[in-house]
Amino acid sequence: MYCPNCGKADQSPETYCRQCGVFLTDLSRMVKQEAPPEENLKVNQVLSLMTVIASFALAILLYAILGFRENTHWLIYLTAGLLIAIGAWQIQTFIRTRRLRSQWKRREELKRGKRPPSLHDPSTSKLLSTPAQSAATPASITDETTRNLDSKVRSS
Repeated sequence: MYCPNCGKADQSPETYCRQCGVFLTDLSRMVKQEAPPEENLKVNQVLSLMTVIASFALAILLYAILGFRENTHWLIYLTAGLLIAIGAWQIQTFIRTRRLRSQWKRREELKRGKRPPSLHDPSTSKLLSTPAQSAATPASITDETTRNLDSKVRSS
C-alpha cells in the first residue's frame, strides 16, 4: 500500500506511515452502509411505543405506591406528571412516524411507476357526477346585473 500523503510504498493498512506518520486506513474493507429510511422509521416507531409503555407504567407505579398519601412529597407528583407528558409526547411521535411511513410508501410507489389514477382515467369517471347546468354560477358577480341599476345620472 502507498501512503496517500507522501507516497512511500510497502505500507501496512490500518497503521501509521513510517515516513510521515499519517494513519493509513484500509480502503479495501467494505464500508458499512447506512440503513434505509424505512428501517429507521420502523425503529423510531418501536422506540416510541416502548417509551410510551415505560413512562405510563412508571407514572402509574409512582401514583399507586407513593402517591395519594398524607405526607407525599410534591416531587413525586411532578415526576409522575412529567412521565405522563413524556408518554403523551411519544404517542404523537408514534402517530407522526406512522403517517411519515405511509407517505414514504406512497413516494416509493410513485418512483416505481405506480401512479395514482388521474381524473381522465375511465375508472375515475364514475366518481365524478355530471354538474347541473341550471346551478352554474355566472362567470362574474356583476354579469346581467346592470338592469337593476337606476338610470339617474349623478351630477358631480
